[in-house]
Amino acid sequence: MTAVVRIRDLEVAYGSVRILEGISLEIRKGEILALVGETGSGKTTLAMALARMLPPGAAVRGYVEVDGWAIYDLPVPVLRSLRGRLIGLVPQDAMAALNPVLPVGAQVAEVFQVHLGLSASEAWARAVEALARVRIPRPEQAARLYPHQLSGGMRQRAVLAMALALNPPVLIADEPTTALDRLTQGEILALVRRLQAESEIAVLWITHDMGVVAALAHRVAVLYAGRLAEVGPCAEILSAPFHPYTEALVRTYYDLIHGPRGEPLYAIQGYPPSARDRPSGCPFHSRCPYRQEICQDRFPEILQRGERIVACYFPRGNAR
Repeated sequence: MTAVVRIRDLEVAYGSVRILEGISLEIRKGEILALVGETGSGKTTLAMALARMLPPGAAVRGYVEVDGWAIYDLPVPVLRSLRGRLIGLVPQDAMAALNPVLPVGAQVAEVFQVHLGLSASEAWARAVEALARVRIPRPEQAARLYPHQLSGGMRQRAVLAMALALNPPVLIADEPTTALDRLTQGEILALVRRLQAESEIAVLWITHDMGVVAALAHRVAVLYAGRLAEVGPCAEILSAPFHPYTEALVRTYYDLIHGPRGEPLYAIQGYPPSARDRPSGCPFHSRCPYRQEICQDRFPEILQRGERIVACYFPRGNAR
């Protein structure tokens, strides 16, 4: 499949503090790539770097391409005009993303007015269609409601409607189902899979929930302390992880689902390193049960095994 997103040697730093280092990644047309890792691993920073929406003060090196456009080579006015057409963004907190004093229909309609120059009536009609596309019941009525009058799931659908309004080739979803109950979460995941399959959009889905990964993703990228630990097809990652950190993440998921009742759940020992005080070598070495002296000295080279890559001196399973 064609790569819609290409990231090469991406680095993001604030002063002397490097948040991301050496990130090279592709997202293909028609696939959902799950980006997983603990809090503070750099997942949201990677997403914002892809959309060129990092806050002032961020120093970015490397190359980012979306649908043939070199994002960091574009003048800011051109980027603003293209962003909604190239990338749709669904944040974690839909309530914070929506304007509380405007009906949701007006907010969706604004996308069509600003980017396509449609009249108010034409934009409103398109907004109702966009709300219907994400399966909001009675979209004509829902369009007139304010965000606080919608449930959490309906607000998330409204934000999704805005993100997909211009049919961008790439969708970034930053843990959008974290605050939802399991039933609503399942409905949103099923909706995204349907919309993604219909439009062949490339999706970057950020999460720390391996259950969501199992239900949604085609491929998985595992991020730890600002570096990629492993990338590969979802089924292979879940059944035979190569990196010890991925192995630990998968074990926490399976222990939660299949672990014996009454027994403590498996937990990864220790804590991720601070971005201000990253250790030398592999950043996971202090928590890794398989570490050896070389792991503390320098970051391992990337190994490629078919469609999978892993950054580890002592990978698990058939990667060795």
